[in-house]
Amino acid sequence: MDILKTATEWAKAELFSTPFFILFGVLFMVASLGFWQLGKTDIARAYIIPMLVAGALLTIIGLGLFFTNKSRITQFETAYNADASTFVASEIERTEATLKEYKNVVFTAIPLIIVVCALVIFFVNTPGWRASLITTIAMLVVILLIDGTAHARIKSYNEQLHLVEKKN
Repeated sequence: MDILKTATEWAKAELFSTPFFILFGVLFMVASLGFWQLGKTDIARAYIIPMLVAGALLTIIGLGLFFTNKSRITQFETAYNADASTFVASEIERTEATLKEYKNVVFTAIPLIIVVCALVIFFVNTPGWRASLITTIAMLVVILLIDGTAHARIKSYNEQLHLVEKKN
């Protein structure tokens, strides 16, 4: 098994999925524009700012992840050629830290925030708060969808790194 090829394929798969953050970010901003142009009710107008903010956040996340993973592809080859065992060890450390972040943030904190937002919707009647809470839930669901697949990829990559480590 060529771990450099595996690492590169993982990074390329990440490059494929991170534009979905940008796509959803743009969709949120288009929805904001739609509410601004067509919204006649208070609740419709209340969605303008939250949708714009959520769209901007998703776009920034997507761009940040895209450029980080794009630069990783060339860094992988350099690090691997310098010292393959050090490369594997550092990648294991990085992937395990990332898996812990997924567990704590994506699969624990985000669902809790969604539940809290959903509960608060019952107690607030102002359009601004409702629009903000519903938009937050929608944005977090998008993050869960995209990061769920990213988690599966990095977990598989981590397992392959451990196999290479055991062989050496």
